[in-house]
Amino acid sequence: MPEPLNLPGLEVGTRIQDAFLVMDVSARTSNDGKPFTVLSLGNSSGQIATEPFWEERLGEVEGISTGSVVQVIGEVTTYRERRQVRVTSIRALPRESVDPKALLPSVGSIERYWERLDGWRSEIAKPRLRKVVDLFYRDDAFRVRYQECPAAVKGHHSAIGGLLKHTVEVAAIARAIARTCNADQELVLAGVLLHDVGKLDSYRWDTAFEFTEPGRLIGHVVLGAMELMRRIEAEPEPPCTAQERNILLHIILSHHGKLEFGSPVTPMLLEAEILHWADNASAKTASFADAGATAEAEGLFTAPRWELDRRRVYLGQTDWGAADG
Repeated sequence: MPEPLNLPGLEVGTRIQDAFLVMDVSARTSNDGKPFTVLSLGNSSGQIATEPFWEERLGEVEGISTGSVVQVIGEVTTYRERRQVRVTSIRALPRESVDPKALLPSVGSIERYWERLDGWRSEIAKPRLRKVVDLFYRDDAFRVRYQECPAAVKGHHSAIGGLLKHTVEVAAIARAIARTCNADQELVLAGVLLHDVGKLDSYRWDTAFEFTEPGRLIGHVVLGAMELMRRIEAEPEPPCTAQERNILLHIILSHHGKLEFGSPVTPMLLEAEILHWADNASAKTASFADAGATAEAEGLFTAPRWELDRRRVYLGQTDWGAADG
């Protein structure tokens, strides 16, 4: 398969003729009641939206859904300072002609992320804590799935390898906080390594980033706790005590911080609190960076962003005098 277009680097006026994965199909209505549809086109480099398909053109995108592979001819334009594709031709391609997975957004090479995680993991000296973590991270099948899984179906780290990159970020932040406040650094790291394992059962990423049925019905927080229980109970000899198991379950179950954010319980350990804020910091900073690079602008600010609690991101820039030096 030829090298995909570098979507983030496309300049206004660039003509395109390429295959894309449809990441999202958004049917909307304008303020004056006119229906329109916008497609989000993606490949391994990122995503770009189409211009609206208004009522008279809706037939062109009929039958196209999330996960469809399409051939698009068009031109990169801007609307409200945001790049989009003015489509002159679009057609669905046969499923067998292109591997949809190869078109999904990707973080690229993942070796550097494994090198850091495995290096930190090797520092866990507490025997029973190390045994529990190794139930996952010494399992080759788990590692293959973990290095492919996105961290979200939309929003932060929504890419092949996104979960692995997110885990490295959370670990770096959490380890720094743990050192600062004299927490159990090994327990914090173990919590980081285990907190999102439920996402492997919560998401699918074969033709698009989507929720599985268990992901919708149960959610990755509880699925992660269930998977930890399964692996511990499958061992001939318990790798940890019942109290230690409960501590790790609590850290997984509380990592979203509040009940309304999906945590069945709120953090009751220093190490659980550290994990919650480190996880949130990785997610929010990634969302800020993505918004600044791709969001629709309204003057010097983006439109309100759902992943940032409906906040706007300021886009104004200055070099602080660097160019004068």
